[in-house]
Amino acid sequence: MLRLLVCVSGGGTNLQAILDAIDSGAITNAKVEAVISNNANAYALERARNKGIDAFCISPKSYENRELFHQALVEKAKEIHPDLIVLAGFLVAIPSAMIDAFENRIINIHPSLIPSFCGVGFYGLHVHEAVLARGVKVTGATVHFVDKGMDTGPIILQKAVEVKQGDTPKQLQLRVMEEAEWHILPKAIDLIANGRVQVVEGKATII
Repeated sequence: MLRLLVCVSGGGTNLQAILDAIDSGAITNAKVEAVISNNANAYALERARNKGIDAFCISPKSYENRELFHQALVEKAKEIHPDLIVLAGFLVAIPSAMIDAFENRIINIHPSLIPSFCGVGFYGLHVHEAVLARGVKVTGATVHFVDKGMDTGPIILQKAVEVKQGDTPKQLQLRVMEEAEWHILPKAIDLIANGRVQVVEGKATII
């Protein structure tokens, strides 16, 4: 049974998609062991507690500096001892110590088709604003392993989503979530839980 630690900053819709997929059997051989948020007001924490899942807030506001915050985050992750860490809308740069401790065991959902609209500054609505400003016709979402770069780790799954004329950033954000994120993140977890993803020479392969 794959033990999942889900890290979330906001409402937790991707967390809910994971929980629903486990309940429906779309994700097999996995369970959410704990949820961490950097935001004490994140509704994701409530979603977790409603399911009887341990939920923790580790906020940078509680620490004197970023280094102490990172140390607390890594220590809590090690204490939970997950097999896989899922960044499901976690607006925190993952410290190197955490990546070293969980090499190829951290995945992230990004709301674009990497390598487009990713890297420093591309998060949340900023991604969709940039997509609309550029005038592309297709966007989407990507699930990838986390390495020490910004959105540079091996890609596991991607799904395209149409950009419609007259879209606002929020409308596009919702469509990307509904049509891509909520599908490929649970699918990637299921593949990993059942030993169907391997990383060779910096590329993820589904077997």
